[in-house]
Amino acid sequence: MDDLETRELRYFVAVAEELHFGRAALRLGIAQPPLSRAIARLERRLGVRLLDRDRRGVALTEAGSVLLREAGAALDAVAAAARRTRRAGDPKRPLVLATKAGASHEVLQKLLDSVASDPQAPPIEILLCEVGEQARLLRDGHADVALMHHPYDDLAGFDSEDLYVEGQVAIVPAGHPLASRDRLTLADLQDVPDLPIARWPRLDGSYPDGPGPEVHTQSQLAQLVALGRTLLVIPASSRAWQWPEHVAVPVVDAPEVTTVIAWPPSSRSLAVASLVGVAADMIMSAP
Repeated sequence: MDDLETRELRYFVAVAEELHFGRAALRLGIAQPPLSRAIARLERRLGVRLLDRDRRGVALTEAGSVLLREAGAALDAVAAAARRTRRAGDPKRPLVLATKAGASHEVLQKLLDSVASDPQAPPIEILLCEVGEQARLLRDGHADVALMHHPYDDLAGFDSEDLYVEGQVAIVPAGHPLASRDRLTLADLQDVPDLPIARWPRLDGSYPDGPGPEVHTQSQLAQLVALGRTLLVIPASSRAWQWPEHVAVPVVDAPEVTTVIAWPPSSRSLAVASLVGVAADMIMSAP
């Protein structure tokens, strides 16, 4: 069997996501008959039925569901390869480092200072992102390296170097009784009247059940705390975005969080290796 082509994978993904040949053809900018023929040829080549078609519409078969998942990953990998190749062709381009806005501020500043003082270190472009986006930015080639946090961020499939281990703090509204405490425990933060704890996404992107708001953006979260609608537990160094209406209190029994620098294992970039070396030396030399 011939290798699958990216064009036919894009055609199939469009149909599988739209579950309608007409809408998929419009999305792809082609006529419907050649799209239908392309999907039929793909099914014949694979020897399986990918779509069930009847007067009620289009549905994925089990084989089609597998191909949709695999095709999405394959197309993402091809797009990422193209982005990395284009950037590798520009020797003056900076490395792109992705990090959550407001997170690991002290580590990031120290890393940038170390890079600035090392004439052999590559220039760095900072790509600020929201919660849980670093893994996607690394996988799709928009970022070369990322600052991430174990155990909260998705490190599956990446190489990484531990940089910094720290405790966590609770960010609470300044006017709340918890704000006057010197220290808190996780038990103290459960079932606080009118102040439910914010819910962070799991590694698969889903959220645990609970009355607190789902965390999507740092600005959303900061305002909800300031309005007295929620509290949250974050690494101590993430207090960089703390508002005057917030108070940070150490949570003595919260799990420690490790800041890591992560990169795709397929990377053969000397610039990435240089930056990781600078980061490792920086932390090793810290008092």
